[in-house]
Amino acid sequence: KHMSTINVNFAGLELKSPIIVGSCSQTASLAKIQEFEKAGAGAVVLKSLFEESITREVAAHGSTLDEHPEAYDYISSYLSDKVVSDYLSLIREAKSKSSIPIIASIACHTDGKWEEFATQIEAAGADALELNVMSLCTRKSYTLGDFERTHEAIVSNVSSKIKIPLIVKIGSNISNPVALVDSLYARGAKAVVLFNRFYPTDIDIDKMSFTMSNPFTSSSDLSQSIRWAGIISASVPQIPVAVSGGVEGWAEVVKSILSGATAVEVVSSIMKHGPEWITRTNEALSAWQKEKGYEAINSYKGKMNASDPEHADRLMRTQFLKYFSEIH
Repeated sequence: KHMSTINVNFAGLELKSPIIVGSCSQTASLAKIQEFEKAGAGAVVLKSLFEESITREVAAHGSTLDEHPEAYDYISSYLSDKVVSDYLSLIREAKSKSSIPIIASIACHTDGKWEEFATQIEAAGADALELNVMSLCTRKSYTLGDFERTHEAIVSNVSSKIKIPLIVKIGSNISNPVALVDSLYARGAKAVVLFNRFYPTDIDIDKMSFTMSNPFTSSSDLSQSIRWAGIISASVPQIPVAVSGGVEGWAEVVKSILSGATAVEVVSSIMKHGPEWITRTNEALSAWQKEKGYEAINSYKGKMNASDPEHADRLMRTQFLKYFSEIH
């Protein structure tokens, strides 16, 4: 009998585990990246380089990108700044001192010249690039579809410049994630991550100031991601999906895979429990697979997704009425 394995292919990358360490402060440290590899991580997403870090100087000069396209020229020269060279050094170092895939990450919200940076990331040796498109639509002059078109423009432009896989992490504030994912796939995206997480906002009513509510996710955050993983993996099966947010333990990894995800991106659990969390979760995932008689992740991936009409009915249900009417 073959041994049960937990390796997967995500966005063309061979991962020894479906657990990817998501972008966070710890993934900016080479020592930590090596610890994650030793613990059994499938891949690591480096701490995001924020578009704002690259464009901050422009803002400091009192202009916005919308008003002054010529500011782009300024950004291009600013690209050689320390923030970028440090990032490229981290990629080179991580690649030379670890053997798991190293995924670079850019948090972006506009389509612009910063994209030239993607070619430098590729040249530095990154195995893939994750674009984290973070934005809230708040303009009154907004036209329906503008937000999605920004995603499309960014992906088209970046994918035309690089050969390494482009992974897109999208927000849950998209009116139709299925249509967007299909369109991003057509424009060169090799995988999507559901979903990025907004900075959690709270208010301190004594000090009358904004504070950050709990920065960690919990298993209750998983629901939204597995719902959409279940729908997207059935509707756009050619693009792999990763679930992000709410993966507290091995059971959440299993749920994500059953819903159609190929991998999971984890930050909160690793920050709370250390790299050992990865080892324990891999072992428990392996044990569950063996117990169920599955030889590989592909044997049960998407088993609960929307390709089955009964599952589709559950995944697409939006209200409680039907559920409560069954309770007497």
